[in-house]
Amino acid sequence: MSTFIQAAVLGTLQGLTEFLPVSSTAHLLIAGRLIRFEDPGGAFTVMIQLGSILAVMWLYRVKIAEVMAGLPHSQAARRFASGVIVAFVPAALAGAFLADYVETVLFASVRVMAVAFILGGAVMLAVERLGPRPSVHRVEQTSMGRAMAIGICQTLALIPGVSRSGATIVGGMVAGLERATAAEFSFFLAMPTMVAAFAYELLQIGEAPSAQPVAAIAVGFVTAFASAALVVRPFVGVVRRSGFAPFAWYRIAAGAILLAALEAGWS
Repeated sequence: MSTFIQAAVLGTLQGLTEFLPVSSTAHLLIAGRLIRFEDPGGAFTVMIQLGSILAVMWLYRVKIAEVMAGLPHSQAARRFASGVIVAFVPAALAGAFLADYVETVLFASVRVMAVAFILGGAVMLAVERLGPRPSVHRVEQTSMGRAMAIGICQTLALIPGVSRSGATIVGGMVAGLERATAAEFSFFLAMPTMVAAFAYELLQIGEAPSAQPVAAIAVGFVTAFASAALVVRPFVGVVRRSGFAPFAWYRIAAGAILLAALEAGWS
């Protein structure tokens, strides 16, 4: 498989899974192993993450502009922006202290990813069935307490296989957000979280040389942007119609397949 095809596959996979509750990190780590993709220096991974970030910011550019314009005079805009910041803080602190352990230990364990897939799917099904009746139907109505609860849930996404969007959406539903509203709050929370992660990874690269040609990085960036831009709005529609059960069952099936592969000797 050529480098450009590998770049397109991984870029598309990153964009498709970043905002779905299925763990883009685990998908990229596993797919990278399967197709024997090498990313010395990490430049490729960093740039496709940037593609996903820019895609969701583009999709919600009107809302972002409205909030920014409303900050000087709108209490609702200030409350919403403050809620996103409050929700961002727990994961930022956890990432600062645990990033090295996560990247060197947890990222190397396919078994951890498989178990996280299954447990995450089971939790999603349980919350769908037993979660509280939603009382928040617009992201602007999210209180500081609810935002903090969602932010604490986001720290679990440091474990590969948990899923950042999955953890925040489930946390939002438990906190009383209607499921589509929880998904939208997750998208807005992704913006500062992913920008911070991008900046951290960029600093980690430093001056390290990368073997990835610029053209391959460009392919990955464009495919990540395009696939993320295409999947976000339809995802919200699926959630409104069918809930999160399809994603939960996918996670459980994927985790079971991974565990079976490990038992069969795959590593």
